[in-house]
Amino acid sequence: MKKLIIAAGTGFLGQVLVDHFKDKFDKIVILTRGKSKIVNGIKYVNWNAKSFSGWEKELENAAVLINLAGKSVDCRYTRENKREILLSRIESTKILNKAILACKNPPKHFLNSSTSTIYRFSLDKEMDEENGEIGNDFSMNIAQSWEKAFFKTETPNTLKTALRTSIVLGKNGGALIPLKTLAKFGLGGKQGKGNQFVSWIHELDFARAIDFIMEKEVTGVVNLVSPKPIRNENFMALLRKEVRVPFGIPINTFLLKVGSFFIRTESELVLKSRNVIPKRLLESGFKFEFDSLEKALKNLIK
Repeated sequence: MKKLIIAAGTGFLGQVLVDHFKDKFDKIVILTRGKSKIVNGIKYVNWNAKSFSGWEKELENAAVLINLAGKSVDCRYTRENKREILLSRIESTKILNKAILACKNPPKHFLNSSTSTIYRFSLDKEMDEENGEIGNDFSMNIAQSWEKAFFKTETPNTLKTALRTSIVLGKNGGALIPLKTLAKFGLGGKQGKGNQFVSWIHELDFARAIDFIMEKEVTGVVNLVSPKPIRNENFMALLRKEVRVPFGIPINTFLLKVGSFFIRTESELVLKSRNVIPKRLLESGFKFEFDSLEKALKNLIK
């Protein structure tokens, strides 16, 4: 029986993966902080992402384990939130490593979330897995600690891949929903200077890329981003075109910071230039279905 485990799989990305893999695996198990249950053939098993409580037995004989656990960074970076952002990633990664080592027949492949935010702010250079420059601030240090916790524990019988994922654009979740709302209300102009790059990936290509990584047994770090980063100003212009709003009021950096404070998030999420490309995926032969933002938005906005 071919079994897939998705840790913290009840959110937007988890649902994207379940929709993609439901007919490709005999059994899908979701590790969740919610109640244990079975819904539409999917088994949900309670875990706290910190310690063993019986859920670890589900990893026996699994083909693949995917970990999506981690507190959302869409919050104010208070001391408490920073601590929770870090610990939620480190603790879940460590306990899954520990569970794999305790298995008689461990998962064949462990894919752990990471983030394309690990690379420095860049207007000048495209960041790939080989030559990308990792910087030094809160978000980048979180990403480095996360990957260190993942790779530090050796799992001799389990392959490992860190998924440096960018903004995932989807119909029912992710960043596109609030951006689309802004554009519809005439607030879809450039954000900040507008010259910062946005690295993104269509939800279908996100799932297809993970499928490809499993099939080809690609290990190490992989950038899960589309091939063409786009400047914020151009991103918003294409979005306005798709929602058929001819104008968009730009939001300068000062107003973004004020607005971010009131909606309890951080302006960095919009202002950082993520200029990241998927070198390893392309060199391994992966073909993107949505390689341009225009194509992606036409599919997602109807």
